[in-house]
Amino acid sequence: MISTKCLLEMKIFKKLGYLFPFILPTLWVWGNYQGGFWQYSAVIFAFGLVPIIDFLVGIDRHNFAKEEEKQVLDEWYYKGVLYLWAFVQGGLLLWACYVVAFQHLSSSEYVGFLLSAMTVLGGIGITVAHELGHKNNRFEQFLAKAILNTVFYRHFFIEHNRGHHVNVATPSDPATSRKNQSFYAFWWQSVTGSIRNAWNLEKKRLERKGKSVWSAENEMWACLFQPLALMISLTALFSLWKGEFLWQVPVFFLSQSVLSFSLLEAVNYIEHYGIMRRQLPNGKYERVEHLHSWNASHLISNFFLFQLQRHSDHHAYANRPYQVLRHFEDSPQLPAGYPTMIITALFPPLWFALMNKRLERWQQQNYATDSFTAKN
Repeated sequence: MISTKCLLEMKIFKKLGYLFPFILPTLWVWGNYQGGFWQYSAVIFAFGLVPIIDFLVGIDRHNFAKEEEKQVLDEWYYKGVLYLWAFVQGGLLLWACYVVAFQHLSSSEYVGFLLSAMTVLGGIGITVAHELGHKNNRFEQFLAKAILNTVFYRHFFIEHNRGHHVNVATPSDPATSRKNQSFYAFWWQSVTGSIRNAWNLEKKRLERKGKSVWSAENEMWACLFQPLALMISLTALFSLWKGEFLWQVPVFFLSQSVLSFSLLEAVNYIEHYGIMRRQLPNGKYERVEHLHSWNASHLISNFFLFQLQRHSDHHAYANRPYQVLRHFEDSPQLPAGYPTMIITALFPPLWFALMNKRLERWQQQNYATDSFTAKN
């Protein structure tokens, strides 16, 4: 039996653990001013060191008791960390554009700088936007949209909340990867499908109000023009500062955006690989449960991702705040945390060898079918 003292220490450690994500921007900034190979510090830490620490520390199976959960939910600290990141995200983008505008980077340094931007602005930033986007508070939703503007993926706010969470684990969901589908094939399916679905969701919403899809109320216009306005403003700011047009700023903005939302899509790929809900006789699909997403309760990587890896509970209860997401033993479990699984997904034969047997075991246990297997 775990003592009260141990539980208290665990709670304090978990609380402080949600500050770990700020290690990555620190390494990005520090690595830039060190130059050379140090430009890769944030990337190596996230995808090299964190998996090792994850393996050594292991899985966190602890869930808060009901009375503890209520107390944790009432603590403003957990929201404050997210709010802080939202403002850090904006500051980092401004700083990064300054670097590409005024600092000479070699080709290898630029690649490291760009990959670090992806790791920080995409890996952590979009995770924070995802968490804030599930809140009913308008200020939190505003922060979510603002973060998504920095990576040119604001339509994610529409499609994820009103599309993905409704259609997950069905053929209608572009963000659900199919069995034997490579990440690269999935990337095209999810990127194009999410834009198309977001447009259709807005079209249906406006039709219910008796308005045209081309109305100014279509939020997809904001999804296009707000990131563009941000990019143009940053380009104008630094171009005026330097006294010449700086093409480096829009190139960097678009490049880090593509890399950042590609990292998001890699996360989507591993979270939902091959899992499909059963279709009921009435044509509808069974309710989304904690059995319908891959779960990973690795302690350290979950700190960096605000417990996004406890994805099974998130999909079963979408409005459940990150700090109280639960581990379920009977959820399908990934063999490692997201950093390891993302690297694995980049090599399809290795991914299939690692995941297909696990998926087939899940299908046998849950009477699922593989009728939605990818054709190629």
